[in-house]
Amino acid sequence: MVRIEKITGKNVWEIIELRVKNSQQTFVAANMTSIVEAYTAITGNGYAFPFGIYDGNIAVGFLMIGYDVDDDWENPPQIAKNNYNLWRLMIDERYQHKGYGKAAVKLALDFIKTMPCGKAEYCWLSYEPENIHAKELYHSFGFSETGEFDGEEQIAVLKL
Repeated sequence: MVRIEKITGKNVWEIIELRVKNSQQTFVAANMTSIVEAYTAITGNGYAFPFGIYDGNIAVGFLMIGYDVDDDWENPPQIAKNNYNLWRLMIDERYQHKGYGKAAVKLALDFIKTMPCGKAEYCWLSYEPENIHAKELYHSFGFSETGEFDGEEQIAVLKL
């Protein structure tokens, strides 16, 4: 059964070791970078929820959820304010095309719908426009592009 588990001192290293295919490395930051970004967001008065994605006891991916903006975020997109975001999603190259991405997005949205940081109207995310698999996955949950970008990444939103 697929589940998400908070990143702790007990599982951080196995999550850091997970990798995407070489051809996908431009689509998502390394897990270590994401975990550092979570820490700096939290210390900058922001919110970050880094999770390992597990099938039983096997780590198959990484997921991170954010909320609002932190003190250090320069030029955040307007949608970021007072809304949740699916900040990171990666599935290890060994476990791709097995339904883990879809299961992880569902678990992320279930978590977000508990509104752990307060009410929000939207969940948003961003992805590289050439990442067709991500676009198709997010569309299957009802995310739609806004025409805006966060840096070079396309922004898509889902009304909660």
